[in-house]
Amino acid sequence: MHLIDLLTPARVAAGVSVSSKKRLLELLANLLADGRGADVERTIYDSLCCREKLGSTALGQGVAIPHGRSAAMPVATAAFVLLKEPMDFGAPDGRPVDLLCALGVPEHFTNQHLMLLSQLAEMFGDESFCAELRAAREPAALYALLSDWRLTHAAA
Repeated sequence: MHLIDLLTPARVAAGVSVSSKKRLLELLANLLADGRGADVERTIYDSLCCREKLGSTALGQGVAIPHGRSAAMPVATAAFVLLKEPMDFGAPDGRPVDLLCALGVPEHFTNQHLMLLSQLAEMFGDESFCAELRAAREPAALYALLSDWRLTHAAA
């Protein structure tokens, strides 16, 4: 399973402005809920917040992977956001975050969840790929780049 299998163009956003980490997590929960209603969105938000309380999901280099497990998630779902202005996310390198890939996964999705996180760490560890993402200004361009990464790393 690859990131692009969990992502749709509707859950990719570019040039997003948010006033706080809380508002950003609310936006990500909204995208991950994918129209399933306010209760599902709230449950996802709570799972993202619980995970962040354990420690920041920022990887460094301006990238974060907020994620959470929830019974409200029937299947694993991803959302991708490019922020207009980077924000503090408690990254280990102190660098503010502007690239975020959020995951919402079912509670039983343990091994697959870890495999996805590993794949995302590899993807976002590629500085030239991150530069390409930052240069994209439209959601469709971001989605295409994320799709292409899967094709060029299909053996992963």
